[in-house]
Amino acid sequence: MASIQVRKESNTLIIDFYWQGKRCREQTLLVDSSTNRKRLSKVAEKIEEKISTGEFNYREFFPNSKNAAKFDLPEPSATVVAQAVLNMGHSDVGSTPLFKDFAEVWYSEKAVEWRTSHKKTIRDDINKRLNPRFGDMEVGVITKADILAFRADLAKAPARNKNTTLSNPRINKILDPLRQIICEAADRFNFRTPFQNIKQLRVKRSDVEPFSLDEVKAIINTVRPDFKNYFTVRFFTGMRTGEVHGLKWKYIDFERRLILVRETVVDGEETYTKTDSSQREIQMSQLVFDALKEQHKGTGKRSEFVFCNRDGLTLDYKNVNNRVWKPLLRHLGLKVRRPYQCRHTAATLWMGAGENPEWIARQLGHSTTEMLFRVYSRYVPNLTRRDGSAFERMLTASLGEGQAQIVVDPVSEGV
Repeated sequence: MASIQVRKESNTLIIDFYWQGKRCREQTLLVDSSTNRKRLSKVAEKIEEKISTGEFNYREFFPNSKNAAKFDLPEPSATVVAQAVLNMGHSDVGSTPLFKDFAEVWYSEKAVEWRTSHKKTIRDDINKRLNPRFGDMEVGVITKADILAFRADLAKAPARNKNTTLSNPRINKILDPLRQIICEAADRFNFRTPFQNIKQLRVKRSDVEPFSLDEVKAIINTVRPDFKNYFTVRFFTGMRTGEVHGLKWKYIDFERRLILVRETVVDGEETYTKTDSSQREIQMSQLVFDALKEQHKGTGKRSEFVFCNRDGLTLDYKNVNNRVWKPLLRHLGLKVRRPYQCRHTAATLWMGAGENPEWIARQLGHSTTEMLFRVYSRYVPNLTRRDGSAFERMLTASLGEGQAQIVVDPVSEGV
């Protein structure tokens, strides 16, 4: 991803990015300041977007750069896409285009549907995983055995941390664009897809690990002061990480005590929320209202973002996670887990308090209550100590102790 750096000798800003596998560093005349960083960040975002969509032209951004000459040759992707399009319509498998050519066609047609971050992920998987294996093969001659062999090799490949191999979820994500590319080619060139009967690898169900109310209290009372309001909002609104980081003051309605979720931040990019149902209004509890009022004193006049860094820009997830969140949990002796567990905590606390499930689903941005009961309901007895005794007390109060025993223990009657 394009980044902004500082040249120490002149205190001027540099754009640092990778293009066609080479590191490029372009000097600017902008002096290091929060305003100039913000201006240059917009340029960096545009560069990253153009790279992700395959539309980047070096000279368009840096016409006088010495590096531009290195990239003046026309990119092969434009010609191979045109050639692949010309070849379309042939039903003969032997005349289907090369995988790398058709992958470019597929990518160019699908990219308009995706976020910039997703474009980058797919682009990386095509360039680094799929093309090296299938690029020079005709898309119509790739077999089921080829795909299964590729999947087996992925299972042996090192993960990002180099200490483990790729996980099943990661392998499934790599295979997903391969599946879409080949199935689309099969549909256009009239051959049978080799993906038939190849199922996704089994993914172990991940447990949610919400915090107890006592643990939440300890975290909020111990965290450094500049993040107290941040975690109060996270724990008691159920907002996703990107939603909190993309929250702007214009979406805070103190009069009606509502938080309007309208944008999210993904990899530093401001974009639309995860789904349409994620567009929602969250009711502020008194704790959240007070926290946001206090936060407004600090950032209300210096940034459009509710929670921001010292330059007034949106918070960086990795920075918050590694420098604030994880050290805090270790200090308190709590199990280290993702900040996303703040969202799970809000859900379980609401359910434990007996709030209406439909209201909770709306607060979380779920279109139905299905996920609510499937994911969170098993935590409610632990939070409220309701393990069936409440039902028995109701029967006892209504029918009497003896009658209640008959109702709740039909086995004694031989049933």
